[in-house]
Amino acid sequence: MMCADFLHLEEEVRFLESHGVDWMHVDIMDGHYVPNFTLGIDYCQALSRACRMPFDVHLMVEHPEAHVEGFASLPGARLTFHPETVRQPIRLIERIRELGASPGLALDPSHTVDQFRHLFPLVDQVLVMTVNPGYAGQKLQPHCLDKIAELRALLDAQGLKAEIEVDGNVSWDNIPRMIDAGADILVVGTSSLFQKGLSREDAFTRLAQLVQPDLSAAN
Repeated sequence: MMCADFLHLEEEVRFLESHGVDWMHVDIMDGHYVPNFTLGIDYCQALSRACRMPFDVHLMVEHPEAHVEGFASLPGARLTFHPETVRQPIRLIERIRELGASPGLALDPSHTVDQFRHLFPLVDQVLVMTVNPGYAGQKLQPHCLDKIAELRALLDAQGLKAEIEVDGNVSWDNIPRMIDAGADILVVGTSSLFQKGLSREDAFTRLAQLVQPDLSAAN
């Protein structure tokens, strides 16, 4: 939602609802874990009163354990955090579940699948960042496509149900490659659905043509 038109936010939300988007992906940035500073709980609560879509909250923050309670109260909340930002990630995963939300882990491009593989059985989604977290409009880190494929193979081999979410330069060219690598969920932004110079309707039509029927598109 950081890529949406803030001056016409309700119009954006209504469009996404009417076109069957599964989640509203909201990036929460604290200016510490990443240099950017965006959105917050008040923004999310206002959105929750205006729409029916559940929230897919990506906590790009230091000390995410201090913030999960507020975000867990959002309808159908999925809370994804970066495990290197907390001393006890298992405790935080358990706390998110206790609050009634769905826990997820985010993998920065600099981190390997092996570093956090012991945590995958405990979560519902693993978010693979294919750009450095913090800003929209960055180029794809090519090695991250291999990371998606590696994660897909690991989850399938172990019979784990965690979904693979992909965030970062989810462009027209990259969407098929991400799907082929094993992505379940795409976080679409300025490289596709919110591309400048392209109407939302035309962009969504193009997106629907690329995305397989069993794949979810999160904005």
